[in-house]
Amino acid sequence: MTPSSLAIVMVAAGRGSRAGEGPPKQYRTLCGEPIITHALRALHRGAPEARILVTIHPDDEALYEAAVALLDGPARAALLEPVAGGATRQASVLAGLEALGKHAPDLVLIHDCARPFVSAGLIARAIAAARANDAAVPGLPVTDTIKQIAQDGHIVATPPRAMLRAVQTPQAFRYALIVNAHRLAVSTGQSELTDDGAVAEWAGHAVHVFEGDPANMKVTNPQDFAAAEARLMGQLQDIRTGQGFDVHAFTDGDQVWLGGVPIAHSHGLLGHSDADVLMHAVTDAIYGALADGDIGSHFPPSDPQWKGAPSDIFLRHAAQRVRERGGMIAHVDGTVICEAPKVGPHRDAIRAKLADIMGVDVSRVAVKATTSEQLGFAGRREGIAAMALATVRLPA
Repeated sequence: MTPSSLAIVMVAAGRGSRAGEGPPKQYRTLCGEPIITHALRALHRGAPEARILVTIHPDDEALYEAAVALLDGPARAALLEPVAGGATRQASVLAGLEALGKHAPDLVLIHDCARPFVSAGLIARAIAAARANDAAVPGLPVTDTIKQIAQDGHIVATPPRAMLRAVQTPQAFRYALIVNAHRLAVSTGQSELTDDGAVAEWAGHAVHVFEGDPANMKVTNPQDFAAAEARLMGQLQDIRTGQGFDVHAFTDGDQVWLGGVPIAHSHGLLGHSDADVLMHAVTDAIYGALADGDIGSHFPPSDPQWKGAPSDIFLRHAAQRVRERGGMIAHVDGTVICEAPKVGPHRDAIRAKLADIMGVDVSRVAVKATTSEQLGFAGRREGIAAMALATVRLPA
């Protein structure tokens, strides 16, 4: 399909109250990355030709931008500008569909961001089902007996399980069919339909059920988060450790950069870039875990464009190399070796900055400092050294 003929609306404007305390569930992390990042990456992997439009809560713009910054270039390029969702899922979907109008897609998939395990096979089945049937939803056979009850709790019916399906997303439609069905529903005050298949049904369209995927779980409550985390960790069985070491001499100046944080000092550090000795050590540790060279091989000091460059460029690149291989940074441990300046008062700020640059939770970053007991170049206050260990997990 051409890019203009397939679009995806991802619904991510909810609050996820059943997930417990914390930020909206779509921005909570699984293996160091927000759920929405996992879901967007999976959608792009399954349909690289599609444009993807996300409906978000107006308060979540910064969270959304941080989440999509973790995607690689092609996946980010597939994203259209997000639009504000509504008070209900139905309203959010309609906002996304209306925003797609100028792109004139033929088919549209509608997916919940809380399903980060959507597979390429399921996406392919969804596209094929929409082409063949105009409106289609994935469904799984029901294994438990279902009871229909009255308000007082008494059973009024026991539907036969063979005729029941548990419905998932992505749901797939001809664009014109589903946008017009949503418009009709809202124009008549029908605003509480819980999925897009129900909207199409209500509007009088036949909706086909195609084979769903038992692995396409929806992350809703704390137990689901634990299960999803364990599942992702189980896929990352290639555990590697890399080390990094760096030294920079003191020079004229009034501050040093350590882990992305400027610290006032009687001297600066001499280097081709900003001489952030700690960040350089961490970066090389990550490259080492990947067996992927070092800073100098990726950013040659002979290249004048890196003269005075901020070191976060290097660290972001190393972290992105991990993500490009489907992995995660499990832990980073850095040690600064110097007599001065004192690192302790800045430790938490450094940890937070490094975690932000790498796109991991701060709990996965350790920073320590020690002196060399006045021995060697560091003991003579001629410069600062740093060493780091990085543990990454990659698909086996």
